[in-house]
Amino acid sequence: MSPELTKSPPIVAFEEVSPGVAQITMQDRESKNAFSESLVRELMAQFASVSRDPRYKAVILTGYDTYFSSGGTKAGLLAIHDRRTSFNAINFYSVALDCEIPVISAMQGHGIGGGLVMGLFADFVIMSRESYYTANFMRYGFTPGMGATYILPKKLGFSLAHELLLNGGGYRGADLEKRGLPFPVLPRKDVLPQALELAKDLSEKPRLSLVMLKDHLVSELRQQLPGVIAKELQMHEATFHQDEVKQRILQMFP
Repeated sequence: MSPELTKSPPIVAFEEVSPGVAQITMQDRESKNAFSESLVRELMAQFASVSRDPRYKAVILTGYDTYFSSGGTKAGLLAIHDRRTSFNAINFYSVALDCEIPVISAMQGHGIGGGLVMGLFADFVIMSRESYYTANFMRYGFTPGMGATYILPKKLGFSLAHELLLNGGGYRGADLEKRGLPFPVLPRKDVLPQALELAKDLSEKPRLSLVMLKDHLVSELRQQLPGVIAKELQMHEATFHQDEVKQRILQMFP
């Protein structure tokens, strides 16, 4: 069998799905799109490539099957606990915010912890009714990171965000829709097609106008985020290194 036939598909795939529209698909089935070093590296590389290419006017970020992103890995969380790294070591979670052109998070699958946070940094968010969404940091016993304490209230509203952040609970998309989620919640099969229609509409606008307007609309968020991250890291210093946190990480991962 030739090497080409046995080559594994990339864990982050890129495709031009329509003129001016790029689709970045996370498809690390082994880790269910958790933030492994390889997924983070490839995700950042794909976004950097799209941002540099003047042909593109919109980006769709999505996952595979029933998973959007599972957030932190067991190894990654233990490394933070042991002070070998920190949540802000690589600012990959804000790739959608940092991208010059509009980004649509087609969250067709589960968005867990940092996976949910990363999706919410997009300019447009579409969730699925069947999928499970949670900001489960406190389930592990440590306070939220990755800008979660800022982006969740901004995108979900004060009361719902506080509920998700404080109790670390999870909700089906259909349940969040009933709570007044301010963006579309669709059957899973309709999430990506809806994202593509939205991206095609964006692609009809001049790229320069899209870039300038996005920069204006998210300027406050970009300015505030570093200060939020600094405060979250201060909380991590007090909460992340507890023995109980390590035990919870070990127990909650298979």
